[in-house]
Amino acid sequence: MSDPLTQAAPKPPLYLVDASIYVFRAWHSMPNEFHDADGWPTNAVHGFARFLLELLEQERPRHIAVAFDEALDSCFRNQLYPAYKANRPPTPPELKAQVEPMIAIVEALGIPLLRVPGVEADDVIGTLAREAAAAGMQVEISTGDKDMAQLVDSQVRLVNTMS
Repeated sequence: MSDPLTQAAPKPPLYLVDASIYVFRAWHSMPNEFHDADGWPTNAVHGFARFLLELLEQERPRHIAVAFDEALDSCFRNQLYPAYKANRPPTPPELKAQVEPMIAIVEALGIPLLRVPGVEADDVIGTLAREAAAAGMQVEISTGDKDMAQLVDSQVRLVNTMS
């Protein structure tokens, strides 16, 4: 029988945040009453910041990273299959203008930012989740993307803070 005093405490989990899903959720769910000095909407910035601060306050993660899509309208899949997401309308310029301020918030909070040219955030998260789990870490993926459920196992969990 092992001595409970000599057992190592469980390692804190790695939180991987799929910013892109929360960017679009904030854009569609926040009222369009938030604007910057030039009149551009900031509703997505406000909603995303609120989500991120609530996550930090509730979970108090020791290990966390936030992944953004490098481009909201294209990735390597578009080159492989031009019809990929072809039925979706283009990202509105009012939303595109809010991405850099959201990135600045993540950086100001000192959270590692993950952006890979030509790769969607969920692909980055999937790769890191598998690598972290293989290294023995518990992983908490914060997303609303149901496709990420394929990553769930004894070491990887999905957390959807918006539902």
